[in-house]
Amino acid sequence: MAIMGFLAVANAYTMRVCLNIAITQMVRRHAPSQAYEDGSCPGDLDEVVADPTEISGYNWDEETQGIILSAFYYGYIVTHLPGGMLAERFGGKYSLGFGVLSTAVFTLLTPWAVSLGGATGLIILRVLEGLGEGTTFPALNAMLARWAPVSERGRMGSLVFGGAQIGNIAGTYFSGLVIKETGEWQSVFYLFGSIGILWFILWAILCYNDPESHPYISDKEKKYLEEALGRHHNSQPSSIPWKAIFMSVPLWALVCAQIGHDYGYFTMVTDLPKYMTGVLKFDIHRTGTLAALPYAVMWISSILFGWICDKIVKKQWMTVTNARKTFTTIASVGPGICMILASYSGCNTEAVVILFTASMGLMGAFYPGMKVNALDLSSNFAGTIMAIVNGIGAITGIIAPYLVGLLTPDSTLTQWRLVFWITLAVFIVTNLVFVAWASGDEQWWNSSSQDAKKQEVEAATNQSINNEVKL
Repeated sequence: MAIMGFLAVANAYTMRVCLNIAITQMVRRHAPSQAYEDGSCPGDLDEVVADPTEISGYNWDEETQGIILSAFYYGYIVTHLPGGMLAERFGGKYSLGFGVLSTAVFTLLTPWAVSLGGATGLIILRVLEGLGEGTTFPALNAMLARWAPVSERGRMGSLVFGGAQIGNIAGTYFSGLVIKETGEWQSVFYLFGSIGILWFILWAILCYNDPESHPYISDKEKKYLEEALGRHHNSQPSSIPWKAIFMSVPLWALVCAQIGHDYGYFTMVTDLPKYMTGVLKFDIHRTGTLAALPYAVMWISSILFGWICDKIVKKQWMTVTNARKTFTTIASVGPGICMILASYSGCNTEAVVILFTASMGLMGAFYPGMKVNALDLSSNFAGTIMAIVNGIGAITGIIAPYLVGLLTPDSTLTQWRLVFWITLAVFIVTNLVFVAWASGDEQWWNSSSQDAKKQEVEAATNQSINNEVKL
């Protein structure tokens, strides 16, 4: 389940990010200015002018490109909550499976949509892709709640959600390679759409909603999971306690951390290829290769951080709450500082690549930090919680690419520095909120309605007794 969940996220991200590389070849580019005092880096001007692809393509300005790149997230936000609720009620197998399948089909149709409708056709198709992919994380969270014991959540969560980095690696590297070898940007959409359909076939055959419904699970593993998850998971959850959820302070602290993570992450994922081609003047293959490197490091670091976090919690060196806060802080402050340093490294391409790689590597600490925190708060409503948290956070996927397009009309270093300063500010503010009010403890509303009311009354009674004792 963990491996197929990992591949689900990886496939979802390859189909999401391949456009970030392809769009650099889809648009009409012009020879850079001879003057570099405005903050531009020198490129190979002869190659740029001589290459016929530089005078062909679609005449989309930076603002239009920002709208295209952000269109995916309009649909992505919409299906988060329905996807989470469906996964909790009927299981995550098919809400996830059909979501990825629909995204794969729309990915295959991308070249046709662009040729038929230009920028408008591509925007509409990206919104539809987002609708399909919006179920991914809520459904996976609901399934992890049924498969991952508390002592293994850091590792399983890092493995499954770390598929995003493999997807980014494959999407960026192979997009650059395939476009260079075929000479056609359309080929990347045919490649990743086909792989997505193949994944769905395997998922439908191999994976099931929970251990009880799995026909091939051993009795030993099934018994272990029942004992490990029995007191945390109610197989028949009652109606969703909306009021309690929306009044939960730890939940809103988690939402703030997700906003910070997503803003920084989407800025890097969506616009790093544009930075490399527009500012550093890398060719398409070099862009694909070097843009993939930070995600490879982030994937490795997320697994390492997950192992360290689980060990710390298991050895009781930290409470679950403090562990989540510590790793989230590492993943917020570290990447922001590295981005700023990269922007002030000028045209020193080696230093820039190293700093961006370090930034994404430190961002891997988000996975055992705030990414699995929804499971801590509520295993019974993990899909709904992830839908709320990830859905609100994904709004930054609309804001970040569009804002970058507005702030970098000429794609110069000085313009990009402002982008990274804003990112650092968002990281710091959202992390302070998480550190102040987050929790790693199960919330009282995770139980059934009657049990929850009973626990609420008991908690109020105990508080009154404690107050009387203090008096």
